[in-house]
Amino acid sequence: MRAITTNGLLALGLLAAMLLGCMLGPYPIPADEVLRALLARLQGEGYSPQIDTVLFQIRWPRVLSAALVGAALAAAGASFQTLFRNPLVSPDILGVSAGAGFGAVLGILLALPVIAIQGLGFATGLATVAIVYALARALRSQNEILVLVLAGIVVGALAGAGISLVKILADPYNQLPAITFWLLGSLSGIKASDVWNIAPAVVVGLLPLILLRWPIGVLSLGDDEARSLGVNVAFVRGVVIAAATLVTAAAVSASGVIGWVGLMIPHMARPLVGPRFDRLLPASILMGAAFLVLVDTLARTAARIEIPLGLLTALIGAPIFVWLLARGRRVWS
Repeated sequence: MRAITTNGLLALGLLAAMLLGCMLGPYPIPADEVLRALLARLQGEGYSPQIDTVLFQIRWPRVLSAALVGAALAAAGASFQTLFRNPLVSPDILGVSAGAGFGAVLGILLALPVIAIQGLGFATGLATVAIVYALARALRSQNEILVLVLAGIVVGALAGAGISLVKILADPYNQLPAITFWLLGSLSGIKASDVWNIAPAVVVGLLPLILLRWPIGVLSLGDDEARSLGVNVAFVRGVVIAAATLVTAAAVSASGVIGWVGLMIPHMARPLVGPRFDRLLPASILMGAAFLVLVDTLARTAARIEIPLGLLTALIGAPIFVWLLARGRRVWS
């Protein structure tokens, strides 16, 4: 009941954050106007041309994208922390963020359209983890988890070197600023059509994590214990890696590299619902979505120019993570 109540409150918090994101901006819209416009849209009617344009063509797609990206990164972080039995694991542990970043900056260098840049980033993110997994399988070590992590570090470093090479080759006046801003994370270019590009990949990736949340939780006990309880360790591990990689690649291809969400949000959710993965996953999804919606709202309203999301998540996440470490120092020790 505690977990159900907590998740219900987190869902209400997510709705409140999305409402706030629709209200705030250079053209503020009162809450009652937002609700009336949403109700009119659901009924197939128009409300006000000016409010409809600002709300449904600019803010609502961005709020939905922020919620999807935050939910994807938080779910991937919680899944990888459980799978690798390490609380310091983040969604880019297998190099997916670096791989997707390399594909996206390569698309910017080649002057491709935005949809092609996102598609190339998504494809290279998936390809990076596929290479990592194939490399780990080829080495055939007894410690599969350790080999996966080391292979991810190696391939991620190569992708990072590729990003640096592209930045050197890019036009310093046009392409390099776009590459730098994209690598810091931003949702400023999101349109309504982009939401439909992100949502299917995120939903398809989250669905197996939700359906297999109990076997995934058993993996935290160790491979031998999980096998003794009837869990197909290789299958579940492969599903977790594939699903978490899919949602992370989709998020990075749409918003750029945004750190700290996948690392910090599961730690914020554990004191509320406990360490069990079947309770931690929905809480992390809701909290991650609400957190990134609020951060994105702050990014576009705190200053005259938009602040990169990666910068804000680092400024907010680092003190919170230190506080969580200090609060749980007995458990960590």
